[in-house]
Amino acid sequence: MLTVLDYVPDGLLQKNADELHEILSGPTLIHLPGGKLRPLFISVLLHGNEPTGWEAIKSYLTPYLKNQQTNKLPRALSLFIANVSAAKEGKRVLKGQLDYNRVWSQHDSEEGRMMSSILQQMKEKRVFASIDIHNNTGKNPHYACINRQEHDFFQLAHLFSRTVVYFIKPDTVQSMAFSKLCPAVTVECGQPEHKFGVQHAKNYIEQAMALGEFTNQPMKAEDFDLYHTMAIVKVPGQFGISFDPANITDINFDTDVDKLNFTALKGGEVLAKIDSGKKIFLQAVNEQGIDVAARYFDYSNGEIRTRISVMPSMLTTKEEIIRQDCLCYLMEKIELKEGRGGKV
Repeated sequence: MLTVLDYVPDGLLQKNADELHEILSGPTLIHLPGGKLRPLFISVLLHGNEPTGWEAIKSYLTPYLKNQQTNKLPRALSLFIANVSAAKEGKRVLKGQLDYNRVWSQHDSEEGRMMSSILQQMKEKRVFASIDIHNNTGKNPHYACINRQEHDFFQLAHLFSRTVVYFIKPDTVQSMAFSKLCPAVTVECGQPEHKFGVQHAKNYIEQAMALGEFTNQPMKAEDFDLYHTMAIVKVPGQFGISFDPANITDINFDTDVDKLNFTALKGGEVLAKIDSGKKIFLQAVNEQGIDVAARYFDYSNGEIRTRISVMPSMLTTKEEIIRQDCLCYLMEKIELKEGRGGKV
C-alpha cells in the first residue's frame, strides 16, 4: 500500500493535489537528505480535500530541486503524501476507505498497518519533529494543535500561531502517534480556497526546517491563546441536518453558523432550530469517552441552546464532513502556567 522513495519523481512538483495519481500509485513516503541528519516529518493530504499542505511543500521544495548541487535542504525531510486517491476526487475520504487521520493507533487494518510502518521508519531515523498540515471546512483562524503540554511542543506550535489547542481525543490522529517520538503539531490553515494558507504553511515549513534544536526555555503565558478541547460533538445519524432556511428538517442551523468558531458563547445562546415534535439530541463525548451533551445543550422550545459558557471550533456547514467526522469541538480557554518545564 505504501511506496517509499529517496527522491522526488520527475514532474511531481508540477502537479496539483488532484493530479498526483498520474505519478504516484498511492500513499508515498519520500525521504530526502539535508544538512542536519535528524529529519523533519511532514504529512500532507491525510484528507484528500485539504490541499494547502501539498501546495506549500511544492512551493518550498521547488527551488531546492531546481539545483540540488548548490541548494541543499537545511535538514533531512521525510514527506508523507497520503490519500492520493481521495485527492483525485476532492474528497476527505473515499467510500470504503478509513479516515487516514483516524487510524494511527489501529493495527487491525491495512491503513493502520501502513501508519505503523511509517512510525517505525521515523523512529529508526530519530525524527526531529512532526508537522501535519490540514485545512478546515468552516471559518476558523489559523491555529496549531498539540497533544502534550511540554515546552518543545509549545515552541513548535508557536512558530505557526499564538492560537494553540490542546487535545487528547481523538487519540488515533497522526500528531498523537508522533508525540511519542518527537515534538508534534497539527496546523490548521483555514479553508482551502484561501490562498494565504499556502504562504503561511510554506513560511512555517521554512522556519521548522531551519530550527537547530529546541531550547529548554519554557514559553510564557502571554505568548499564547491556549485552549483545551473538552468534547467532540456529533449529530446522531437518524436526524436530518439543514443549513438552508428553505429546507426545514430535524436540526436547522443558520447558513453561517461556522462564524461562531473560536467565539466565547454564553449560556442560553441559540445554536439551531429543531423539530419540537421529535426527541432530538446531540452527542458530546468527553476525553473519558462519556457523553456529556446534557451538560452543554438544552433542547426546549424548539431550539438547541447552550447551557453553559463554551467555545466551539471547527463548526462546519458541510453535511458530508459532519457525517464523516463531527459537527464541532467544544473548548475552554486555559492558562499556560510557567515553570515545571513549560507544562500546564
